[in-house]
Amino acid sequence: MNEKTVREDLAGPEPVGGDRPVRAWALEDLPALTFDPLLADVLREEPVARVRMPFGTERDAWLVTRYPDVRLVTSDPRFSRSALVGREVNGMMAHRVAATVGLNYADPPDHTRLRKVMTKAFTGRTMKGLRPLAERTAAGLLDAMEEAGPPADLVAHLHGPFPLAVVSDLLGVPAEDRARLADWPDVILSAGPGPKSSEAAKERMRQYIVELLADRRGSTDDDLASVLARAEAAGEISEAEAVSLATAVLVSGAHAVRNNSANMVYTLLTRPELADRLRAEPELVPQAVDELLRHIPHRNGVGLPRIATEDVEVGGVLIRQGEAVYASYLAANRDPDVFAEPDTVDFDRAGTAHLSFGHGPHHCIGAMLARMESEVMLAGLLARFPGLRLAGDPADTRWQSKGFIRGPQTLLVSW
Repeated sequence: MNEKTVREDLAGPEPVGGDRPVRAWALEDLPALTFDPLLADVLREEPVARVRMPFGTERDAWLVTRYPDVRLVTSDPRFSRSALVGREVNGMMAHRVAATVGLNYADPPDHTRLRKVMTKAFTGRTMKGLRPLAERTAAGLLDAMEEAGPPADLVAHLHGPFPLAVVSDLLGVPAEDRARLADWPDVILSAGPGPKSSEAAKERMRQYIVELLADRRGSTDDDLASVLARAEAAGEISEAEAVSLATAVLVSGAHAVRNNSANMVYTLLTRPELADRLRAEPELVPQAVDELLRHIPHRNGVGLPRIATEDVEVGGVLIRQGEAVYASYLAANRDPDVFAEPDTVDFDRAGTAHLSFGHGPHHCIGAMLARMESEVMLAGLLARFPGLRLAGDPADTRWQSKGFIRGPQTLLVSW
C-alpha cells in the first residue's frame, strides 16, 4: 500500500484543514495499470481529503475525487491557477514542468486570450486534414513493423514515432528535425532523471522552438508554429507565451498520446474478448477509445492544483482562502454515483462524459487530436494484424518509472 494516516507534529507552518488527519501519498510506481489504492479509498471513504506528497515547502493540500466536486473545483473561478505562481505547493515532483507564462498557470481573461490563439490551429478543418496524413503515417510504420517480423516492440514501431510525427505535422516541425525532439518530452515529464536533467531538456526544446517560430514569421500556413508566430507579430501574445504554448503541445502530444495509446493496446491484448469485439465491430472503435480513456489510470498522482481565492464549501467540507486543492480526474472517472460498474470496461457505455481531458477552462485543447490518433492506431493494428497478441507473459511487460504519465516502456507483440 502507498497510503497511511499520519498526524501533525508541532513544527512548521499551520497545516490546512485544522486537525483533520492527513493521508501520506508516496506516489510509488504501481504494477501495470493498477488503479491507485489511495484514490480508490479516498473516493469511497473520504471524497474531500487532505494529502501529503513528497515535495514542496507547503506541507499538505486538499484532494477532491467525486465527479461533481471535481467539476466544481475545475470550473469555478474561485479556484485559481495563476495564484500558484510563487507558491511551493505540496506536490509529487521536485521540479516544475509547465512554464508559468503559459495556459497551465493562467486564469481568464489571460487564459481566454491564449486559448483563442491556440484554437486557430485546432479547428475541425485542421483535424480533418490531419487524419488522412496520420493514417498514411501509421500505415507506413505498420508496413515496416510487418516487414521486420515478430516479435516487435509496438512502442518503438508505432506508439513512439506515430504521435511524434502527428504533433510535428501539427506544429510544422520539419521531418529532418524530429529525431532530435524524440527524447526531450520523456525527460521533462519524469521524476526519475531529476530537476537538472528536466531543466536542461526544457532549455534545449525552448531554443529549438524559438528558432522554429523565427523561421515561421511571415508564413501564411496553418501549422501551429505559423499561427503562433503571426500572433506574436500582431502583439496578441509575447514570445515567451508563444514558446510556452508550442512546448506544451509538443511535450504532451508526443508523450501522453504515446503512453495512453500503448495502455489501450495493452488492455485489449490482455482482455482478448475486447479486441475480438472491435475486430468484429470496427465501427465501435471511437466509442471504445472513449471508454478506454475513462477506465485506464493513465497518469500517476494528480496534475497542477488550484488555489481557493475565498472560502468555498466542496462536498460538505470548507476549503479556506489560500488553500491548495487537487482534483483527481482519474477518481472522478470511477465515481460509482455517476458511472455504473465503474471498474468495468464497457464499450456500450453511454451518457455522462468522462473527465480524462479535464474540465472547465483548462479542458485539453488537443482532445480531438488525441482521440483521432488513438482511433487510427487501434483501427490500423486490429485490421492489419488479426492475430496480434503479446509476445510473452503480461507480467513481463516493462513499464515507465517515476513519470507523470503511465505506460509501457516496451510492448512486445507477435501475430
